[in-house]
Amino acid sequence: MFLGVSIIADRFMSSIEVITSQERQITIKKPNGEKITTTVRIWNETVSNLTLMALGSSAPEILLSVVEVCGHNFDAGELGPNTIVGSAAFNMFVIIGYCVSIIPKGETRKVKHLRVFFVTAAWSIFAYTWLYLILAVISPGIVEIWEALLTLFFFPLCVGLAYIADRRLLFYKYMYKRYRAGKQKRVIIETEGEPQLPSKVDIEMDGRMLNSNGEDFVDEAVGFDEKELDEEETRREMARILKELKQKHPEKEMEQLIELANYQVLTQQQKSRAFYRCQATRIMTGAGNVLKKHAADQAKRAVQHDFCSEVSENNFSSKIFFDPGTYQCLENCVSVALNVVRRGGDLTSTVSVDYRTEDGTANAGSDFQFTQGTVVFRPGETEKEIRIDIIDDDIFEEDEHFLVHLSNVKVVSKGVGSERHEANHAEALAGLGLPCTATVTIFDDDHAGIFTFEDPVVTVSESVGVMEVKVSRTSGARGVVAVPFKTTEGTAKGGGEDFEDTHGVLEFQNDEIIKTIQINIIDDEEYEKNKNFFLEMGEPQLLEMSERKGGALSSHAEVLTKKEEEERRIAEMGRPMLGEHVKLEVIIEESYEFKNTVDKLIKKTNLALLIGTNSWREQFAEAITVNAGDDDDDEECGEEKLPSCFDYVMHFLTVFWKLLFALVPPTDYWNGWACFVVSISVIGLLTALIGDLASHFGCTIGLKDSVTAVVFVALGTSVPDTFASKVAAIQDQYADASIGNVTGSNAVNVFLGIGVAWSIAAIFHHTQGQKFKVDPGTLAFSVTLFTIFAFICVAVLMYRRRPEIGGELGGPRIPKILTTCLFFSLWLMYILFSSLEAYCHIKGF
Repeated sequence: MFLGVSIIADRFMSSIEVITSQERQITIKKPNGEKITTTVRIWNETVSNLTLMALGSSAPEILLSVVEVCGHNFDAGELGPNTIVGSAAFNMFVIIGYCVSIIPKGETRKVKHLRVFFVTAAWSIFAYTWLYLILAVISPGIVEIWEALLTLFFFPLCVGLAYIADRRLLFYKYMYKRYRAGKQKRVIIETEGEPQLPSKVDIEMDGRMLNSNGEDFVDEAVGFDEKELDEEETRREMARILKELKQKHPEKEMEQLIELANYQVLTQQQKSRAFYRCQATRIMTGAGNVLKKHAADQAKRAVQHDFCSEVSENNFSSKIFFDPGTYQCLENCVSVALNVVRRGGDLTSTVSVDYRTEDGTANAGSDFQFTQGTVVFRPGETEKEIRIDIIDDDIFEEDEHFLVHLSNVKVVSKGVGSERHEANHAEALAGLGLPCTATVTIFDDDHAGIFTFEDPVVTVSESVGVMEVKVSRTSGARGVVAVPFKTTEGTAKGGGEDFEDTHGVLEFQNDEIIKTIQINIIDDEEYEKNKNFFLEMGEPQLLEMSERKGGALSSHAEVLTKKEEEERRIAEMGRPMLGEHVKLEVIIEESYEFKNTVDKLIKKTNLALLIGTNSWREQFAEAITVNAGDDDDDEECGEEKLPSCFDYVMHFLTVFWKLLFALVPPTDYWNGWACFVVSISVIGLLTALIGDLASHFGCTIGLKDSVTAVVFVALGTSVPDTFASKVAAIQDQYADASIGNVTGSNAVNVFLGIGVAWSIAAIFHHTQGQKFKVDPGTLAFSVTLFTIFAFICVAVLMYRRRPEIGGELGGPRIPKILTTCLFFSLWLMYILFSSLEAYCHIKGF
């Protein structure tokens, strides 16, 4: 039965994770007018931990108390309340003691949100103190309506105070500490007061302005500069992880390295209590490690995507197209050759395609010969050549272009397998691919030329190694011209730090129109912001002038129009000159592949997607599948392993419950609320059965309900929390998820479990004109004992924050062992004294 409760509680916690992970977009408008759009969670982390998360973690105990009261004619029972106190003792002493001991050697874990921890710890101790007061002091043996309702009211009050502490509201804002750099470097000065806010911060959410004075969402607005710095630091950290994995596993492919890095990032990502609870339950029941399954699935999808891409390229239709799609030639080149290719399909068939030239800025008859015809690809042929004649003249003119189109693809004769493919595929056996139009540019050669870079700015990847920069010679190509060049620093540094300094002279030969400059780019594989440097050209010098067309120019001098005379004057000048782009800005950006990989890794995966489900089919598939549950954090942690014998045993013990609870609605329905409502209803039914079974079990072996509750029922309901806290303690860098939520859950147990049950019973008895009587004896003694031990536990945890130990969890070996032994001893003493009091060996209240 406890396994069944654990599995349905897993579904319940999955729905809570989906509900509390919902996000919305907000737009922050900075004082300088810049707008930044980001996503924020709808649920505050502290509020969700103390409400839905605590409810999910403590649902069996809470519902057991409510069901017991309602099932016993609204009279008080011993099983429900004692289970709540026994579960609180197990959580406080055993779980925290266990988490202290399992931290790896030399490591510690501290509570990050210490203010919230103080609030919840205080409330958890007060809750049981209040329970003692209403049982033994204020109205001994009787619970008044106001006492029960006040107990229930303490729940929202506890949540509200924790929220105030988390958000630094009310008096907390006067306790805000700011830090500034002193006049001496490396000296940090602490100051008191509110943070300095921008004079005006506009926040837009869902298309409407929320605030214009910076009061609401202050944390988000003020923290954006820090957030940007944190993101840069995170990127560097991800780059470091990839580099380390690459050095550690040089034999692995990039996909495998990404898988390992993805798992490592996911394990370091902050997670909720619900996630750890779900992961622990699934490991315990043979459903597998959630993070490992996700990393392995991502790798499989990548492999499948590559395979599908290869298959799609090798289809049954031949494609005819130009390769490449652009061509350049000099005016005196006589003819230009265009390359037409056939790719894919049945290469044993004969295919024809028509081609035809079309005027652009160049005109047929004066700049090139109009050409049309048909190209035939015979069996086995994949490339053909088209030649277009170019007309040369002696008049200086701008560079011009014309087009060549392909059309009318025909299959002249079919190959051996064509009939079979044609029957199975509606698409034609051959067709036009892209590009099916080629552009031919004619460079004029009647001038020494204008020299320019193709663009004013070029961006290169840091991993390019050697970048090539093209210098174009346009509007002429006559003579030998020398063009000097040199690099200058910008934010990128030369001398081999970001790039190697380069200088020299390009020498363009007669009719040469393109030259390249090579610059070495240094790749340090560090995630950093873009840097730039500059490449400049000097004045070109004419070294040698071709006289090939000199006579031709003078022979036309007699019959020139005014426009032609101007063209001739420019042509006769013949000197080279610089064009529009003479200074090129080179921006060095992080390697695209490296940057893209890092950016994908730093995007926080919505963990609700990992533990949630979107269909009943997926739920039933998971229910019958056994996965490895080993959660050891070794070097191969990103790789999915085969299930162990223990995984198979636990799977077969729980497969009935898995299949039964696969009927619960998936978490994608109604944003998780459908699963939430159905799951909590099923938990209520199961706890009712557990209550009856526990009573019968105690009666059979001769144990009182109070002893059965604090020993067996509390232990059974708390085992999943133990595994969840273990995983959280090892994987999380802070102690909040492992022990911080224990105190909150203990308080919620009393305020909801006792408050709801006793409020219902007190109101019912009041309507009947009776008093709701509760025997304070055993329960009051257990509560008093737990409260005393809880004070000791919290005091020890606070002492462990001292520098010689370093944190609540982990630390040096001897203090770690002593703390664990102390906490375990407190739990054993609690069990022993509670049992002795129940059998009247010790006098209670």
